Amino acid sequence: MLTYEELNKQNDHITELSNVLRLLLTDRFLCDSTVTAELFCRFVDRVRDHLEITDRKLYTQLLTSGDNHITTVANRFMGGSKEIKRIFAEFVKKWCDMKKQQLLVTDYDEFARITDEMFDMVLDRIQDEVEHLYPLLRKVREDEKYAA
Repeated sequence: MLTYEELNKQNDHITELSNVLRLLLTDRFLCDSTVTAELFCRFVDRVRDHLEITDRKLYTQLLTSGDNHITTVANRFMGGSKEIKRIFAEFVKKWCDMKKQQLLVTDYDEFARITDEMFDMVLDRIQDEVEHLYPLLRKVREDEKYAA
């Protein structure tokens, strides 16, 4: 069983990592540090894991609810998940070596801009989950503790 507490802990961890990384990545020289790279790879893994869990466990319940509004919201979240995964794949291909846990920053200005946009996108997604997805699941499941 998956609880809302577990989902919120995942979101809190992702938010914390993004806040720390956003600060670290303002310094060009810290982009080359192993600590920053390890944290960044952890951030990417945590976001991917969270999206996989929500994809596998949450949307089916909403899609089978029989309510058009709920189905629309579920489809919107699934589309957002697919887009975030696509953006992450492109980002990792260009800027990361996940196996070596390294950042490959060749153009710092572009890296900083794209990374900042990615953090904003992920944090917006987390806020949407907390404000829209989880309340809708509570309503559909009629359960305040378990999301799936």
